[in-house]
Parts: sequence; structure tokens; C-alpha cells
Amino acid sequence: MTPVAAPRRVRASQPPQTWELLPFKFNRLDASRMLVTNMVGEHVAMSSDELTALVDGRAVEPSLVRTLLARHIIRVPGDELPLELLAMKVRTRHRRPADFTTLHMFVVTLRCEHACHYCQVSRQGSARHEFDMSEDTAMRSLDFAFRSPAPAIKVEFQGGEPLLNFSLVKSIVGEAELRNVHAEKDIAFVIATNLALLDDDVIAFCRDHGVFISTSLDGPEALHNRNRPRPGGDSWQRTVEGIQRVQRELGPEAIGALMTTTASSLKQPEAIIDMYVSIGLTDVFLRPISPYGFAITQREAVAYDVDAWMKFYERGLRHILKLNAAGTPVVEQYASLVLKKMLANDDPGYVDLRSPAGIGIGGIVYNYDGAIYAADEGRMLAEMGDTSFRIGNVHTSTYAEVMTSDALLDPLDESFAFSAPMCNDCAFEPFCGADPVYHRATFGDSVGRKPTSGFCNRNMAVMNLLLDLYDNDPSARRVFRTWAGR
Repeated sequence: MTPVAAPRRVRASQPPQTWELLPFKFNRLDASRMLVTNMVGEHVAMSSDELTALVDGRAVEPSLVRTLLARHIIRVPGDELPLELLAMKVRTRHRRPADFTTLHMFVVTLRCEHACHYCQVSRQGSARHEFDMSEDTAMRSLDFAFRSPAPAIKVEFQGGEPLLNFSLVKSIVGEAELRNVHAEKDIAFVIATNLALLDDDVIAFCRDHGVFISTSLDGPEALHNRNRPRPGGDSWQRTVEGIQRVQRELGPEAIGALMTTTASSLKQPEAIIDMYVSIGLTDVFLRPISPYGFAITQREAVAYDVDAWMKFYERGLRHILKLNAAGTPVVEQYASLVLKKMLANDDPGYVDLRSPAGIGIGGIVYNYDGAIYAADEGRMLAEMGDTSFRIGNVHTSTYAEVMTSDALLDPLDESFAFSAPMCNDCAFEPFCGADPVYHRATFGDSVGRKPTSGFCNRNMAVMNLLLDLYDNDPSARRVFRTWAGR
């Protein structure tokens, strides 16, 4: 609950001062320090005694008063400028919902030749063409994508393995470029592929149309092949060779990789990061398994808890900081997203750190069969029998029906963290977001139970670690400022 107090007079040796408290929240960082944040995440760490003195109006250090004034946690009585600046920053923070939807995911096939243990979707065999998206469904999906008011859109091809239906990928890109002659949007294309089927045709097409490639690399060869088996046992080799080929022929900026933390990953964060660095990948995303699809049925998603993942994450982050200190620039992507919100008063638009949530308004999914989902995870949840986030169908729904459906608007309303139970008085709320699909999968509703939510506990632990390093490690502080400014 936000403390509120009448103006108090400082009783100290310096000239008398007065202040008024502006809305703020606080959480305990450790036994001696409190984190205090305002409505937009401007924050101060102070002792419990200092916080109590501030609220009571007793003497506090002049330097702390100046900091609190600068960060709009207190104001001089009658000074309207802090209120105007705070209101402007709040508007800036929440500017994104007006420009929806930026990410449009096309599931062009469910077929895949890999058998990843943590796969979140119901993959199908390479010969099951009935699980391919049709041309008609693809064109109707493009109709929806171009109805978006967003000035910039990204079309991402998902699967399964989208290169198993590459002819449709080419058709969608070509048609989107034709439509964009009149729409004049800033349009980008991404293929999310395991790279096993990368060939000259794919490379040439990506070069000609500026298509970005996203892939999965879980770390060293033995770990990657265990997590992501395929016939022939050469998943890691094909992935690494594919990454290096794209870097060589399309440029290092044309490809990015993601890893997924399994139980086998927990003891080797340094080896995973060093694997990335060894092949010229300077961005690493140390992400946990999500509780959907085969990841649940094969029990991969319950193989470790938040504490175990957090130990892995902290070891990995500290290793990345050591590499930076030694002159090797590496970025942990999740930390960089959080730090942008913490240090730059900027929302990077990452779906899992948006409030209200990014479902529907940040990203939307067109399934191979025409079903529309508010999030990729919502599609995965539907494969488990829960269609809560299925918001329409390109063959039977209008754009207005989809974007104003209760299936979208209700969880969006419930995901506004500023008013959600227990989020509304959490000091980490300005840095965080909401994930209604995760909470639906784990608790059966879009809000969840915050004290036992893995999403909340993981984010709070990461944010606490980042603040601790920022406050106490000058070398980490310099790196974090660089990441926040990316």
C-alpha cells in the first residue's frame, strides 16, 4: 500500500525543509535495505530507518532529500512541475497499446524433424502435410496483420519447422511486400528455424528480402543434442554450421539464437555462454522452460524450481560480467530488457514485461488451421485442451470481432499490473509485466497467486540481483548502463 503523509518539517541542523510524499511503493531488498520506487520506476535504495524517518517527517540526510526530489518520490509543497513530469513519464510508459499489434506469428506447419524434450507444441512428423497452413489461410492471416494500426510490424514464421513449408513462407513474404507498397509500414520478416534444412535457396531468399533468422542453441554439443535430438544425432553440428553460414553470407546481425534451460543445463552456465562466444554470438538469453505442451508431458518443465534456475542464472550473469571486464562484449538479453525499464525509463516492448500484457496487442498468432491466438503460449495451452486464448479464426471472424473479443479484453484488463492484486503495491511493478497465459496454465486463471507464482518469484529474484550488482559493483554498473542504452 502506498504510504501517504501530510507535509512534514525536517528537524535537523540544516535550514528547515518541507516535503510532500508522492505516490511510491517499497519492498525489502535485504535485512538492512529497502527499495523505493515511484509510478514509473525511478528508484532509491535506503535503509529501513531512513524510510521510516522519511514517512514520519523526521531528519534525513540532505543528499537523500535531493535524490528523492530528483526522482519524484517527494516534492516541495506547491511545486506542480514534479507532478507534470511524472504524468508525462507515465503517459510515455503506456504509449505502446495505441500502436497494436507489432508481432504477427504465422504457424506455417506443425511438421518437424526434431524431437526436442521441452517442445511446447504438438509437433507432427515430416510427412503429415495436413498440418501445413494453406495459401488461403495465409492470405487471410495477412489481411489481419495489415489491419493492425502499428506503423511497424514483424512477420515471424513459426512451426514446427517452417522450412518444411518454405514455399508458403516465400509466398507470404512476396504478398506482404506487394501489399506494403500501399500500406507503407516498416515491415520485417523472421524465420524461427532449427537450421537443419538450411540450403542455398533459403540463404538467397533471405538475402534478397532481408529476412532475419532466429534459431535455438542450447550450448555445448552433448547438451544440445540431448535437449534437441533428431535423426542422425547431428542437431548441434547442423545448428552451428548453419549459424556460421548465415554469419558469413548474410552478416552477423542476420541471425540470433535462444537457449532453453533444462535440468542438464543447470550445472554448466559458463560452458553454455562460452559456446555462444566461440561462434561469434554476443547476445545470450538465459531463459527457463515454459510449462506447456511436451515440456509438461515429459516433465521437463518441473525438473527444477525457481531457486535452482536462479542459481544457474546468477552464475551465468556473473560469468558474462567477467567476460565484459576482460574485453569480450556479451549481453544477457533478459537483464538488458529489465535494465532498460530500470535505468532508462523506457519500455522495450518485450511481451512478458508489458503491463497490460502483450497478448494480442504485442503479438498475435495465426495457426496453420486459421485459428487466431492472443499469444504463442496460448496456442500451446490450446494443445493441452485449454482454448482460453483462442480469440477467433481468419475464416470466420472479422478483425473487429477478434480485437474486441472477451477472450482478449478480459485477460488484458486483469493483467494491468498497476491495479492487479499484490502487484499494485510491489516496488518491482514498474520494471515487471504480466503473463496471463502462464498463470492460466499454472493456476487456472489469468491473475494467478503472486506469492507462489514462478513468474513473479523469478522476476523479483532477477531484479533484486540486478539492483544489488548495480549498487555494489562499479564494473557491473558500467556494463548495465551500456545494456540499458542499447
